[in-house]
Amino acid sequence: MLPFRRLASIVRTSPGPARLPSIAHTQRLNPLASRYAPSRWNSTIASEPAEPSLSPPPPRTSKPKPNKSATALKRTASASLPIRHNPTPTRGDIRPVFTFSTVEKYNPIALSRLLPSAIEFEEAFWLPAWSYKGESCEVWVFCNGSVVIWGAGEDAARRFISDVFERDRSSTFGKILGHAESEELEFVTDPNESTRLQGDLIILGQAPMLNDFDQPKVSARKAEKASLPLETAAARYAFSHALARSTALASLETSLENYLQSVSSLPATLVATGKPGLERTELIMKLGELLKLRQSLNLTEESFSDTPDFYWAEPALEEYFNSVSKALEIKLRTKSVNDKITYAAELQSTLRELLTESTAHRMELIIIALIAVEVVIAFIRDGPELWESMFGKADKSKAERH
Repeated sequence: MLPFRRLASIVRTSPGPARLPSIAHTQRLNPLASRYAPSRWNSTIASEPAEPSLSPPPPRTSKPKPNKSATALKRTASASLPIRHNPTPTRGDIRPVFTFSTVEKYNPIALSRLLPSAIEFEEAFWLPAWSYKGESCEVWVFCNGSVVIWGAGEDAARRFISDVFERDRSSTFGKILGHAESEELEFVTDPNESTRLQGDLIILGQAPMLNDFDQPKVSARKAEKASLPLETAAARYAFSHALARSTALASLETSLENYLQSVSSLPATLVATGKPGLERTELIMKLGELLKLRQSLNLTEESFSDTPDFYWAEPALEEYFNSVSKALEIKLRTKSVNDKITYAAELQSTLRELLTESTAHRMELIIIALIAVEVVIAFIRDGPELWESMFGKADKSKAERH
């Protein structure tokens, strides 16, 4: 049995650049080599060894953090491929439906004044036809601060907001979001299909069966200019409502992330200094900010964990609403936000207890100091009398004896 050093000698004595022998040649030289040789070692790699590179490896580029709802939609996007890749004569073009949110809330009274041609549709203001660059779009404006546009993208949404709202700030109340939130899906019309969400594609087909819902009346002029069939307007409202809720939740997620970032250094400060790192007033303000986030998430009209009452009497619309909510993982995201708020509340409670203990300890020291001062003052004021009453008679008796 030939030793492995024989292989090294073959490599050193071979003419030209050093080349490793092939697997077959190695097995002829030493049968044990076939047992221990890596399976990935082939003749191509062995014939062209990689030269060591002196250049540094390329730096790693940080990928932007994906939107949570967009990441959830990617899991089901493949379900829409049969519709996308198999067009039919009755099927229209695939168009975008874009949701945009730049403020916390819209003032409904101001909306009715700024959008005189809009139709009030439950919790939204509906514009059946709005023109952008010669294309007719449909707009839904929700009071939770979201604008949903069917048939156009982000540029149209920004244009609509700038044209309608930015000229009158009274249309908003609450703060303007530092980072605009958005959701984007696509839709297609096909009267031969059932109306549904398939993957990441909304199919507007047959009109839903409604029970007691009376759709707002649309004038003949508006109906003629409407960009989409009026028969599926209620379905589009349900889809838009879920999209608007997702962007509103995304704004709360961003606010909570900013809040957690602002208090992320407190545990390290507590470990390093043994002190909370915040004054009492600052801690109370942080606690108020946290309570406001939880209130916006659970205790307002836009309760993200519940289905709106409107859909209880309309199972078809509830199915549309829940399908988009499930695709965007609204309930899971709501639970995640609540869990993070619970953690932040526990942190705030711990810091508040530490501040209370430090304040109580400080008060104890102040009380001890006051008692000591009172004792000193008593000795200064009543010391001679006490001395006289205790030792004066003894001195007099000694003097009389002498």
